[in-house]
Amino acid sequence: MSEQTASLTLDCRGMRCPLPVIELARRLSDVAVGDVVEVAADDPAAATDVPAWCRMRGHEYVGALPAADGMPAYRVRRLS
Repeated sequence: MSEQTASLTLDCRGMRCPLPVIELARRLSDVAVGDVVEVAADDPAAATDVPAWCRMRGHEYVGALPAADGMPAYRVRRLS
C-alpha cells in the first residue's frame, strides 16, 4: 500500500451508510488528480462501500490504515 501523505482527510466518524461515501464524492474534487483522500469512518459498512464506490467511479482504492484514534481511515487516490 502506498504511504503517500493524504492531501485531504475527511472525518466521517458517527456518519452512517451512505454518508461517508457521499462526503467522499462531494469532496474528491477538492484535491488534484493523483492525490490521496483519507476517509476516517467508524461505520462498518464503509469497509465495503468505499472500495465499491472507487470501482464504480474509476478511482483507486489504496487501502485502509488506522487513524490516530485507531478507527479505520480508507484511502482513495483520485484518478480523474
